[in-house]
Amino acid sequence: MITGTRAEFSYYQPIIEEIKKRPNLDYGIIVTNTHLLDSFGHTIDEIKRDKFKIESTIYNTFDGYNQVTMVKSLGVLMMQLPEIIQQMKADMILIAGDRGEQLVGAIVGAHLYLPVAHIQAGELSGNIDGTARHAITKFAHIHFASNQDAADRILRMGEEKQRVHLVGAPQLDGLVNGKITPREKIYEKFSLKSGEPILLFVFHSVTEEYEHMAEHMDSVMSAIVELGLQTVIITNNSDAGSTIIRRKINEYRQPFMRITDNMSRADYAGLMNNVDVLAGNSSSGILEAPTFKLAAVNIGNREAGRMQGINVINADYSKESVKSAVKKALSPAFKAKLKRCVNPYGDGRSAKRIVDILEKTNVNDTLLIKKLTY
Repeated sequence: MITGTRAEFSYYQPIIEEIKKRPNLDYGIIVTNTHLLDSFGHTIDEIKRDKFKIESTIYNTFDGYNQVTMVKSLGVLMMQLPEIIQQMKADMILIAGDRGEQLVGAIVGAHLYLPVAHIQAGELSGNIDGTARHAITKFAHIHFASNQDAADRILRMGEEKQRVHLVGAPQLDGLVNGKITPREKIYEKFSLKSGEPILLFVFHSVTEEYEHMAEHMDSVMSAIVELGLQTVIITNNSDAGSTIIRRKINEYRQPFMRITDNMSRADYAGLMNNVDVLAGNSSSGILEAPTFKLAAVNIGNREAGRMQGINVINADYSKESVKSAVKKALSPAFKAKLKRCVNPYGDGRSAKRIVDILEKTNVNDTLLIKKLTY
């Protein structure tokens, strides 16, 4: 397993727990990118705290956080990864989502003739991540889809039917199965007041909009300030433009804002379970918020085209659009609508399905030699 960010490690956690139940299976984690950086919360500490097995660490992230350093960082990872995987004597590489680190893992695995299994293949998403996700599909040998729409898209990409498995999104497993910090601890930890609306804000870079990032953040943060709600802000990932976003968040900082670089998965789930609206462009508004019947204001283009539940309200970057969307999310009519919300990404039982398939997979030429169906 290769992990570079807190977000995609949530895909792996329930799978690791399921693997640990099976004496004939083992795992090892390669940790890289923002997990190793103090400025992004040094989230490798969380992996260690949960006593998950770390096989290797790769420091690959260049300072600068622009498009050039982003590409160079991936180049460093590709230089180091092949030897580490061989030293691990890995039989298979499991990757998740759509990040550049995952694409590198898929390329390396395919060229080493190791089977590559890809969690959440076939989904649509914006940004360079969407391109990476579908590039991974062409290198991967086993495709785990979170819904029928994604599974159908994988087949249209020319992948053989026996490689595609409809399993749901594993990061929902921990949410459904109760790994959630309780309300009273959430309110204490973030100094929240009961009876007043709470906004959770998570906003990441859109790499193809790098030149406009400061302008977009001025509009969005102006809206957050004018709304004046209790606001918990979780800072962003390391993509090109990330330092601009962090700078703008600090420029617009207000007493009603609680800003943090990182938090545990249980705390994040606890927030989603107790706030009134999640705003920004994080995939969690699309993937995880429906589990909590939580309104999500999806801002801009980063998650463009992705399958959405009825909890999502789309907004552009303008101040008025963001304010209007948040007010709609807080309205009694929309809250009533949320009672019917069903998560289109799974039922919280994905990890067992995934590990069952991995356990039964025979590594042979039929698996490793791919044939296109078009």
